[in-house]
Amino acid sequence: MQPTSSLPPLIEREILFGNPERISPKLSPDGKYLAYIAPDEQNVLQVWLRTVGQQDDRILTADKKRGIHIFFWTYNVDQLVYMQDSDGDENFHLYLVTIHHSQTEPGKEIVRDLTPFQGVKANPVELDPKFPDQLLVEMNLKDPQKSDVYRVNLRNGAVEFDTDNPGNIVSWQADATFIIRAATATTPDGGSDLLYKENDQAWEVLRHWGPNEEGASIIFSADGKKLYIEGNHDANAMRLLALDLATRQETVIAEDEQYDVGIVMVQPITRVIQAVSFNKDRQEWRILDQSIAADFEAIALVRPGEFMIVSRDLEDLNWLIAYTTDNGPVYYYAYNRESKTSTFLFSNQPKLEGLQLASMQPICYNARDGLEIHGYLTKPVGIPAQNLPTVLLVHGGPWVRDTWGYDSVVQWLANRGYAVLQVNYRGSTGYGKAFLNAGNREWAGKMHDDLIDGVNWLVAQGIADPKKIAIMGGSYGGYATLVGLTFTPEVFAAGVDIVGPSSLITLIETIPPYWEPLRAMLYHRVGNLETEEEFLKSRSPLFFIDRIQKPLLIGQGANDPRVKQAESDQIVNAMRQRNLPVEYVLYPDEGHGFARPENRLHFFAITEEFLAKYLGGRFEPMGDIPGHSGVIR
Repeated sequence: MQPTSSLPPLIEREILFGNPERISPKLSPDGKYLAYIAPDEQNVLQVWLRTVGQQDDRILTADKKRGIHIFFWTYNVDQLVYMQDSDGDENFHLYLVTIHHSQTEPGKEIVRDLTPFQGVKANPVELDPKFPDQLLVEMNLKDPQKSDVYRVNLRNGAVEFDTDNPGNIVSWQADATFIIRAATATTPDGGSDLLYKENDQAWEVLRHWGPNEEGASIIFSADGKKLYIEGNHDANAMRLLALDLATRQETVIAEDEQYDVGIVMVQPITRVIQAVSFNKDRQEWRILDQSIAADFEAIALVRPGEFMIVSRDLEDLNWLIAYTTDNGPVYYYAYNRESKTSTFLFSNQPKLEGLQLASMQPICYNARDGLEIHGYLTKPVGIPAQNLPTVLLVHGGPWVRDTWGYDSVVQWLANRGYAVLQVNYRGSTGYGKAFLNAGNREWAGKMHDDLIDGVNWLVAQGIADPKKIAIMGGSYGGYATLVGLTFTPEVFAAGVDIVGPSSLITLIETIPPYWEPLRAMLYHRVGNLETEEEFLKSRSPLFFIDRIQKPLLIGQGANDPRVKQAESDQIVNAMRQRNLPVEYVLYPDEGHGFARPENRLHFFAITEEFLAKYLGGRFEPMGDIPGHSGVIR
């Protein structure tokens, strides 16, 4: 290994994995108030409020333990909604916070559980500025396997049944009159249908997407005559289309030959599509509405990095902009469209400013079958990028992708002296359907080959020490870690699996009930549990543990509804029966990942020593971490 004396000072884990100082700012509809998430005195994330232009910040919520991560304003200026589950079980409730601004009760808030149903998963469907007292919510209240739509009255909390789910609908779309008129439904072939209905008539199928295609509705036009949709039918990459509901003709609004359309920016009142993004190596914006062209020009000059409009008031005069970069915090600015001026609000982690953080470099190589693979390489600061200990950090999903930008895990590893390779292996999204479908039935097959080809590419560049490479990831990345230690045991010196499935058979057998509409898709893309059990077994690390040669560390949330605790338990038990090296940490108050900062700090402290032991990087001693729930098993 290279000498570490030239590396920057050790960055404390608390800075990297602790709570942000402030994050997720959102403007009230009238532009008078700014809400955001920040920790309270007990270091639990809460929703805070300030009057725009003043420093009268105050806490609105009182979550006791897990912290609030998701909230949004309603179109009533005195009401916002936050989401919370119980210890990671993903049965989210929606809580309404009504803020009173009276002389008699200054700072008085009322919190109401809008969805007070045990064991039920609630998810917001739509808000509309013309119907400020209503919220459409989907809940699996009648049947755990399907979510119907309910209309919630934000003034009195009344919950009214709105739209029945025949059993296969997975997303809904309301028109400008706040009536559900479109939906996306899964089909028995693993594909999906675009559904539409006029008023109280029956659903009709506007378009079918086959199992190797994808699509969804985005929004109705203001006059209800067009439905804007995304789809990769008749093209390789996902396009943005306008579907004329009278003629059923489609018009292309935005497309790229290779890359799927990303963010679709819509004016909330006029419902005009204003801009779309394409995530290539870096994000690229394409402006469709010239009325915002000068705004985007002004915003782009404020600071380097990628930007996104994260909030806007109803008059559309004030926007909040988030600027992201690969080697620093997220910076939030208030932007005024009349004056074209920006005012700095705050960054999410000021303690990152001034630190020697590493840059993330887009990379590209050809897999063994010739397929072009993209990804990112982050090299440690201060030492030559030669013969370095390396961590292959595998993204979850698998049907998502890594993107350019700050990543706390990546920076932590680079600061400890490791090169970090992130691979958008086949099956990752964003690169068109041919690339996505190349991953079908390739779990532990060609998807894993792409990872190994990335490692070999890095070794050939002289960057990675072939004897000091670890594999690490969460969810599918955890599965890939287990595959790495069983299917290619000679490649890796160690593995770190976070909430990864060890058997594709038990994974599919125990999917959450509300994933039932996705079963056909899973069968198509992963393997059919009913007819191909042996095939699924052949792609499951649990049945190949005798091949394991190198140490494994596993972190698991006890309440994970997607990858059950049994997935980790069964491989740990089997390895211990054979005296194979495995360490196991269970978190009783977590689900699919670690939401509480105390638990993140605990697990990554253990991981840091584990990697240092087998790769030789630096580590910060664990020390005392009060409040974590980790149980070393």
